[in-house]
Amino acid sequence: MRVLVTGGAGYIGSHTLVELLAQGHQVCVLDDFSNSAADVLNRVEKLAGTQILSYVGDIRDRPILDRLMQEFRPEAVVHFAGLKAVGESSEKPLLYYDVNVGGTCNLLGAMTDAGCNHIIFSSTAAVYGASSKMPCDETQPRNPSSVYGRTKLVAEDVISDWVASTPGTGAVLLRYFNPVGAHASGVIGESPKGVPSNLFPVIAEVASGRRQQLSIFGDDYDTPDGTCLRDYIHVCDLAQAHVAALDYAIGRDGAPAFNIGTGQGYSVREMVDAFVRISGEDIPSEIVARRFGDIPKIVADPTLAAETLGWKAERGLDDMIASTWAWFSSRQS
Repeated sequence: MRVLVTGGAGYIGSHTLVELLAQGHQVCVLDDFSNSAADVLNRVEKLAGTQILSYVGDIRDRPILDRLMQEFRPEAVVHFAGLKAVGESSEKPLLYYDVNVGGTCNLLGAMTDAGCNHIIFSSTAAVYGASSKMPCDETQPRNPSSVYGRTKLVAEDVISDWVASTPGTGAVLLRYFNPVGAHASGVIGESPKGVPSNLFPVIAEVASGRRQQLSIFGDDYDTPDGTCLRDYIHVCDLAQAHVAALDYAIGRDGAPAFNIGTGQGYSVREMVDAFVRISGEDIPSEIVARRFGDIPKIVADPTLAAETLGWKAERGLDDMIASTWAWFSSRQS
């Protein structure tokens, strides 16, 4: 198939490109490189052994979307492009709604005009907020505690309404838990611009000496050791979930949602201890005030994805950490 990947130069997008190309799909990338490096696509090409068509642009830019649709003629879209920092979203809510909701509306309009009828959407477990049921399954109410989570909830609803109103269209909403790790080759991995907002790159920076210590946002949550507990998933498992979702979506209508996680939770302290064990490096830390929008714990029930998409996570915690450390270490040499 011809697949447009918005945000394809980003962390999850680049790993998904590798999987799509391995399955024989033709891909085209739209990215504004606001949180990714231009050479990422060169590295993906090296891994895949093929060239990638790409356009530089923002999903809010309708003319470039229309040109891309006309020239590439995608049969499906995997939609990653968006903003994702929980803390920043409370400081810049209008920007987050503009990009995450407005950009999605713009993309769906261009797809409609071009007759492109299928979309796989990069959603998030943040739409659940502090779920009362753990592990959390897809029947749980959506009650996000952050602006970021609310923008993803609205985007899910926009996509669902588009599918309901447009015959022949279909979507899959993938609610990620916490992506970590890197490709086994060490060629691609997580490389955010500016100050990282995710736990793993910060831990890696402390372990390598680039950062003095790790700030742990609160140790008085209702978890076994007081620190936030999350379901971490290897980015390559997550990438494979997109291929499974694409296979599932073609020929089906509706917009079902699936949790993409492992079903296993780890606290911040547990992650730090495991990183120390595998890297052999000290990771000094300090407890600071809670971060606005964080919830105490959330763990996926991924049963529906296994039963419906035929997908389940295969990589464990040690591989998540080892691949992260190998990727990060290679960039420092």
